[in-house]
Amino acid sequence: MGSAPQPSERKIKYGQEERIKMSRLRQTIAKRLKEAQENAAMLTTFNEVDMTNIIEMRKNNQEDFQKRFGIKLGFMSFFVKACVLGLKAFPAINAEIEGQEIIYKNYYNISFAVGTEKGLVVPVLRNADELSFAEIEKNIKIISEKARDGKLIIEDLQGGTFTISNGGVYGSMLSTPILNPPQSGVLGKA
Repeated sequence: MGSAPQPSERKIKYGQEERIKMSRLRQTIAKRLKEAQENAAMLTTFNEVDMTNIIEMRKNNQEDFQKRFGIKLGFMSFFVKACVLGLKAFPAINAEIEGQEIIYKNYYNISFAVGTEKGLVVPVLRNADELSFAEIEKNIKIISEKARDGKLIIEDLQGGTFTISNGGVYGSMLSTPILNPPQSGVLGKA
């Protein structure tokens, strides 16, 4: 079996290429996602959820919610609230393994995926269990804008206990999001 073509041969054979050095942030994200694939036993399951009541409640309350809080009532606040309830009911999912110990988190910091021009980032919504629907929506908006403006710092991406990823914004009907280490779970929604 032959070796890989030299760079000059590749340009001729496959077309032009451009190499761009990854930022430290992008390198850290890539490293952590690769570690998750190598070090975690990942399982994917698909479930369908009837959102009819939530869709109707959101529709019926949208105008009042916007007037009262100055922000739209999205679906993410419902998913965040549901995840927090689930994590409280099943504490092992809000935990991490470190060496020979399981560390049960007594806080609920929900990471959420945000698409940016430079790729996907997963900032953290801290103390989600203490936030109202309006506070969740406002914080997600602020953090997402910060991500899209390239103003996140490493601390904004650390300390999450569970992740929500929305492949539906890219037209996906199903997805298998990658675990965000050292977290034990991720909700992929479409």
